[in-house]
Amino acid sequence: MRLPTLIPVTVAVGAAAALGYAGIIERNWFALRRYEIPLLPPGTGPLRILHISDAHLTPGRTRLRSWIRDLDDLEPDLVVNTGDSIAHPESVRPFLDALGPLLDRPGVFVLGSNDLYAPEPFNPARYLLGPSSTRQKKHEIDLPWEKLRDSMTAAGWLDLDNQRGQLTVGGLRIALAGVHDSHIKRDRYAQVAGPADAAADLRLGVMHSPEPRVLDQFAADGYELLLAGHTHGGQLCLPWYGTLVTNCGIDRKRARGLHRYPTDGQAWLHVSAGLGTSPWAPARFACRPEASLLTLVSRDPG
Repeated sequence: MRLPTLIPVTVAVGAAAALGYAGIIERNWFALRRYEIPLLPPGTGPLRILHISDAHLTPGRTRLRSWIRDLDDLEPDLVVNTGDSIAHPESVRPFLDALGPLLDRPGVFVLGSNDLYAPEPFNPARYLLGPSSTRQKKHEIDLPWEKLRDSMTAAGWLDLDNQRGQLTVGGLRIALAGVHDSHIKRDRYAQVAGPADAAADLRLGVMHSPEPRVLDQFAADGYELLLAGHTHGGQLCLPWYGTLVTNCGIDRKRARGLHRYPTDGQAWLHVSAGLGTSPWAPARFACRPEASLLTLVSRDPG
């Protein structure tokens, strides 16, 4: 085979292999991330928080459902779900079955846009032009978000969509606040605004999309740990470079993982790269689907 012919054939074969890997292997290669955060009052803890996000569950994703269910073996003290749990009208029951025994543990949640609006076909390259929130959106809600919400609250989980709440877990008093999805402008921070309870052992802010304007308000009000999802960690990333796009206002370096917020501030921000993908973009590259176990330990007394 001549070189001018060999080069395009090699490129085509390589591209097909990469797509096969991204769509079949990595999309189902779930990872558990573990972090230890010195955040609790001296002499208290540890407190294990399981952070799940962006399952985008469709009924046929049995491997994902099984992996989520097995997370109960970690014996978390608190489960936090930062939204985009479903992607199909028939996904509520499968998602609840996936949570399984996790629903018997203390939990809190917020919703994301894809808990309300079913995903539609799109060109993923459009994300390079800016966040999808800048483009025309559906006006009619077509997913059973109320059934999803009511099922989780019936199990005892707190709905933090534009609400505050309190929990006592493992003898620790936790002050919580959350907002609905800022990506579709459903956040109403004014409804939860004000200093976080200074008497609480932990002050936790929960949101779907890590928009800086929202993060800034949580941090200013004294919330010490901020949890978000939405970004998928970039979903299709480049080795040795990382995230290409975040689909929101957060910078690329904080599109996933644990960081200080702001950079020189006191709060911790954990952004989950999420468990799933849109059914219309079923691939991940250099960005495995994940859940995170955050182990909170006591601060240095000094």
